[in-house]
Amino acid sequence: MKILVTGGAGFIGSHVVATALARGWEVRVLDLLDPAVHPQPVRLSDGIELMVGDVADPGTVASALAGVDVVVHQSAKVGLGVDYADAPDYVRNNDFATAVLLAGMASSGVDRLVLASSMVVYGEGSYSDDTDATVRPGPRLATDLAQGLFEPRHPVTGAPLLPALTTEEDALDPRNVYAASKVAQEHLAFAWARATAGRAVVLRYHNVYGPGMPKDTPYAGVASLFRSALARGEAPQVFEDGGQRRSFVHVSDVARANILAVGALATAGPGLFRCYNVGAQEVHTILDVAGALSAAAGGPPPVVTGGFRLGDVRHITASSARIAAELGWEPRHGFDAGMREFATAPLRGD
Repeated sequence: MKILVTGGAGFIGSHVVATALARGWEVRVLDLLDPAVHPQPVRLSDGIELMVGDVADPGTVASALAGVDVVVHQSAKVGLGVDYADAPDYVRNNDFATAVLLAGMASSGVDRLVLASSMVVYGEGSYSDDTDATVRPGPRLATDLAQGLFEPRHPVTGAPLLPALTTEEDALDPRNVYAASKVAQEHLAFAWARATAGRAVVLRYHNVYGPGMPKDTPYAGVASLFRSALARGEAPQVFEDGGQRRSFVHVSDVARANILAVGALATAGPGLFRCYNVGAQEVHTILDVAGALSAAAGGPPPVVTGGFRLGDVRHITASSARIAAELGWEPRHGFDAGMREFATAPLRGD
């Protein structure tokens, strides 16, 4: 088995690579090694074939695909970004680059793909009203947020809604540029599978954390931002009231989900396109994370700021029942132990 891991020098990609090597697989990594993402020299494990190049370049992709059985596509620009001026960069690195990769796969006959997607494709998660009816809320209003009214409201009655676990059957509703780019990646992969009889598994990561997360960047996840603040001796700054619900999942569990997806593709029929949530069903709030990290690091307690960003969603928590049933994946790292480890784990850029 020889796999190509795009973005294999990155946070999640490097854990996928290490897990694949432990299985005895051959691994080729295609990574741009952008200094903005990799401020320090990258050290890869022995036995990895590294190609430094851009996934958006057709010639580079053609070379990277030679002799490969499966592509694990991790390369992407992530996070909410700084402002809308980031939009062209998201489209180029996520959508255009994915189109170039899939076109190269079609030409070279590589017909198996694992695509890293994200919970952001759902927008807000699942909600119900006080009668247990499922309700899809619209975007939260800036006027509500400014008044500290953070819970999504029923579009007719205006009553606050109740959060529920999100399944793969929930509608896609991207609410920022990054989310829109991830939905486009999924649609491109679906079109590729249908047109070429390729086989694709899409993994919708929820809040991934763990050793090697990038630090001190607006594109990093919230757990990394809290961890970076504590490393500076500062209190984590928590937006809204800290009650935002998320499914935090350890990066080693995410890497294992990728390996199981590769295995499933080996026996899948032509034209397969299947999406899976990858997140712990153990629900925690953003304030839970900040508090756990502060306590484990012996740092100052978190500060709830009441601030907000319009691109953020209130609650998004995973039902991972499908991937458990079909691929046999369940997270092995519990929240408490995982956060204790992460509180002192090295970050990328340390």
